[in-house]
Amino acid sequence: MLAKIGIAGAEELFFEIPEDIRLNTALDVPKALTEPELNAYFNKLACANTCDDYLSFLGGGAYPHIIPAVVDYLGSRGEFVSPYTPYQAEVSQGTLQAIFEFQTLICQLTGMDIANASLYEGASGAAEAVLMAHRLRKKPKVLLSRMLHPQYKEVIHTYTKNLGIVVEDVSYSDSGSLDRADLREKLDDQTSVVVSQSPNFVGVIEDLAPISALAHEHNALSVVVVTEPVSLGILQSPGKLGADIVTGEGQSFGLPLSFGGPYLGFMACSKEFIRQFPGRIVGQTVDMEGKRGYVLTLSTREQHIRRERATSNICTNQALCALKATIFLEVLGQEGLRELAWSNVQKAHYAAGECIKVEGVSQKFAGAFFSEFVLCFAKPWDEIEAALREKGIVGGLGLGSNFSELENCALFCVTETHSKADIDRLVSGLQEIMS
Repeated sequence: MLAKIGIAGAEELFFEIPEDIRLNTALDVPKALTEPELNAYFNKLACANTCDDYLSFLGGGAYPHIIPAVVDYLGSRGEFVSPYTPYQAEVSQGTLQAIFEFQTLICQLTGMDIANASLYEGASGAAEAVLMAHRLRKKPKVLLSRMLHPQYKEVIHTYTKNLGIVVEDVSYSDSGSLDRADLREKLDDQTSVVVSQSPNFVGVIEDLAPISALAHEHNALSVVVVTEPVSLGILQSPGKLGADIVTGEGQSFGLPLSFGGPYLGFMACSKEFIRQFPGRIVGQTVDMEGKRGYVLTLSTREQHIRRERATSNICTNQALCALKATIFLEVLGQEGLRELAWSNVQKAHYAAGECIKVEGVSQKFAGAFFSEFVLCFAKPWDEIEAALREKGIVGGLGLGSNFSELENCALFCVTETHSKADIDRLVSGLQEIMS
């Protein structure tokens, strides 16, 4: 650029400024900040006089993650925001391509053969997986891990209660993982599906291979639910561990918490089950001129076929949310997602290790965990939660309402959004409260 305008160096641009008033030393500016650090800095400034600066450690199915600015920028372009759903595939090629890429990414993450064009959210995705397994195996019994997300279980019960389906819980072991002895005892020839979650509701990573093997011994299907899909950046995919259907929540992929939605359900399965797959599948083909194109390959929902043959009454999908998830994953790439997952693991384990140094605080489960862990307290959790709020900290999620045996325990979540100072602030607060 300098050569183009005919000067030897940038200093020549300032020749009109007298030498005696030029600044000949380096500017005294702070070091560069990363995008999340810069956002945190400005959020802190914005909250200085106008709002309470709360620090949250809530998780339990909805997770705070850093969203690169490009996700919202590209996802908010008019070409993507304006289309509804691609009923006329020939005029919706861009939308169909984005959905096709989303399906491809979900297949890569889950280790499955096919994925659909998204569902409403994780809970209805889990229920759809149970109904799909019931159609395939035509047996009345469904076994759910006790550590499946409680709200997902409620939705499954709602979907199945009038269909003659019997739903039973499988207890958990001391490590917090599914009790395989109890699973073995409850499995029989009437079981159509075993549903597990990994990482499960209390954050413990399940050993999925033996769970799937036990299910297959009784000709039952293995459904794996994933509420924190960032974990798939570092854990072996459920498909490689024997899962037949993988479903879950994709909110962690570029979607803000937004007071509960809209979120993004995903589902993937083995190709042999494609005819019972709910929702829609976008496929890639070529037109009469040999050019690449995208089509709705399969639509087994009641808007496209007779109601009695439909596999689902889902009448749309979260295409815009799926687009943002696609942008998020493609911006990060394989290595970026792995680094993100590893950051979550490191910070969560640091936090757990520091918290249990506080007298009267212990970790409930010994199983390996990803970004969530359960702490138990020598004092009532309600009192601790209220005291933390007074310190500007939203503590973990109390477990007593869903698990009576965990009355004074809480589920804490730590992600890459939490700095070491944030974690140390939580520990310091607990020390003051427990002393």
